[in-house]
Amino acid sequence: MSHQVVQSGLVVYITYSILDQAGNVVEQHDLPVGYVQGANSGLLPSIESALVGKKVGDRVEVTLAPQDAFGERDPDLSFTDDVDNVPPQFRHVGAQVQMANEAGETKTFYVTSIEDGKLTVDGNHPLAGQNAICAVDIMNIREATAEELASGMAADSAPPQLH
Repeated sequence: MSHQVVQSGLVVYITYSILDQAGNVVEQHDLPVGYVQGANSGLLPSIESALVGKKVGDRVEVTLAPQDAFGERDPDLSFTDDVDNVPPQFRHVGAQVQMANEAGETKTFYVTSIEDGKLTVDGNHPLAGQNAICAVDIMNIREATAEELASGMAADSAPPQLH
């Protein structure tokens, strides 16, 4: 049975877009993802709070400060090298480069500029250090099972990545 409004203990299915301050879409999720409202799902508290009392079909926009979204820029995650030292397949702006640290952990870096024979890669999220706008559409609301209440996640959905 579908409920009319978002409230604690219900499974809420959302789609969402993350926009920069100019309104450009940086990330978009068109397949509904589910979480349990108020059950420590990992969804940002400011987004959960904004959804309380909303109903299926509503759109909610939340502006997130850097510390609540993608963090501040870390200058240690930006590297510049001679373009000749970079394999040809990565010599274009927007290319994704997987890099590993000494512990074997990998991180995606993006080629952000190529100028004067130098190529720069950056491991910061494109919105690091900026306010982000999260536009959330409520697609469905239903009762949660005991297992879903315990986990905070909808059993039939991938969790939202807004955390």
